[in-house]
Amino acid sequence: MADWKVSLYRPRVGAAEAEAVAEVIRSGWLSNGPVTRRFEEEFAAAAGVEDSVAVSNGTAALHLAFLALGVGPGDEVVLPSLSFVSAAAVVTLCGATPVFADVSGPHDLGVSPSDVAARVTDRTRAIVAMHYGGHAADLPALAELARRHGVALVEDSAHAPATMSEHGVLGTVGDIGCYSFFATKNLAMGEGGAVVARDARLRERIRRLRSHALSVSAQERHRGGPSVYDVDSFGLNYRPTEVGSAIGLVQLRDLPDRQRRRQEIVARYRHELADLPGLLLPYAGRAVEHGAHHLFAVLLPPGTPRPRLQERLAAAGVQTGVHYPPSHLFTAYRERFGCREGQLPVTEDVMERQLSLPLYSELTDDDVRLVATEFRDALREVA
Repeated sequence: MADWKVSLYRPRVGAAEAEAVAEVIRSGWLSNGPVTRRFEEEFAAAAGVEDSVAVSNGTAALHLAFLALGVGPGDEVVLPSLSFVSAAAVVTLCGATPVFADVSGPHDLGVSPSDVAARVTDRTRAIVAMHYGGHAADLPALAELARRHGVALVEDSAHAPATMSEHGVLGTVGDIGCYSFFATKNLAMGEGGAVVARDARLRERIRRLRSHALSVSAQERHRGGPSVYDVDSFGLNYRPTEVGSAIGLVQLRDLPDRQRRRQEIVARYRHELADLPGLLLPYAGRAVEHGAHHLFAVLLPPGTPRPRLQERLAAAGVQTGVHYPPSHLFTAYRERFGCREGQLPVTEDVMERQLSLPLYSELTDDDVRLVATEFRDALREVA
């Protein structure tokens, strides 16, 4: 790892996580088991839902959601291009077509309900609402659109675990909510994810598909249940490990305090950077309490040479990132689906200017001031 003064992210793991992992190792049960079940119950309680299904990662969560909804060949799923590529990938792997929609604008990087509406057809099976950076997409408009067309609303809540927004807890408003617990996320297991669903039958279908659709689980067989099982559909091995779930339980209990610290950091960033000419701060008009603040994204003044700016910040020891290269412009989607530049003008414009500054709960106030000072100086030098 580079010797950054301030890295873009830093997972917080310590003695409590180490002891939780040691307990799992001493137990002798490493795959999906009782610790994972406790995590599912506690995560469901934190999200305010009846139950959750823990899975191996956020991509698995999305894949299981679409499989459970029956998405397949001939179907379309409308989703944002401004997202990590996993959602588009699993739609394609289901045999369906990802239909990319534009974002609302520079102050709201969530998918535009009006653009989604223009792209819904009689082949549409689902709409994806991705909560960019941990900020709510326009859930009321998207939910109404999904209801009107009789399609599912899937919330990609990879950036927003157990997060209360102005529209409710993110991931619990639509038909299915999908979460990621990757090493960089607010709740970091290393790898991991979860799925919630309002329909209990849909949730249990996801639970079965997570483990090859076996009629009897390994835990049931271990407890003396039937050793012979049936398979009534085509599932996958998307089970989590007890090690990851043990880490997740510790992190889940600390999550409210960490979220409050992220809110304080974002408020400081907004104050430090508010007067920079031409710089836009997406979501700055929203109450800081209504976001998970997984990312702190800024939109650079038009014409700013972003690579030079990042090089200047790196030389000062400040790591930055770009979230995300638009999925529709990747080679695979150009070649398979005929995507092209100019297809999503708002997305393409904002992503020419987007930059992510360091954000994690262990940042000190001095760290934030250092980042803001170096950013100001770098922006002036490269302008």
